[in-house]
Amino acid sequence: MGHEGTTRGKKINGIKRHILVDTLGWLLAVVVHPANIQDRDGAKLVFAKANLSGSWVRMERVWADGGYAGKLIAWVASFCQWVLEIVKRNDDIKGFKLLPKRWVVERTFSWLSNYRRLSKHYEYWNETGEAMIHLAMIHLMLRRLTKAKDVIGNKDFATFPVAAYGSELGGCAIQRPLP
Repeated sequence: MGHEGTTRGKKINGIKRHILVDTLGWLLAVVVHPANIQDRDGAKLVFAKANLSGSWVRMERVWADGGYAGKLIAWVASFCQWVLEIVKRNDDIKGFKLLPKRWVVERTFSWLSNYRRLSKHYEYWNETGEAMIHLAMIHLMLRRLTKAKDVIGNKDFATFPVAAYGSELGGCAIQRPLP
């Protein structure tokens, strides 16, 4: 269902987005759920969705931040047969610190934030929010493929059908990042 919850600590209404990405930042699985579901439980949802979508024989290790520590590590090992490694922040450092491995997910969230439709949760159904994230990632991949084709094949980018992709969505208001 698409109903929103409230986080306990921050008292914020809304939703949470959990994504599983590969080392390049490409989306493998996404779950959008109400904010009143704890991060560890949301992670179980995204891991279950990834496990249902196919066998990931080459995936051995998953990196996550400290909010996913605890019993989830054993659950991922038993349910998915992956090693869940927690990338912890050093308590001595104040302010922002770039953590190894975790920046890949943050970069993907940054790519997604370029899409106006994903700046807020406009959807009534959380599944629609998940579909919008998939659409944005498809758009990003197609853009990268056309740029590679432009460099390799010396073709004009505007002639590729993806150039009109944003306007063909029928009012979805997905904004393309500037080239």
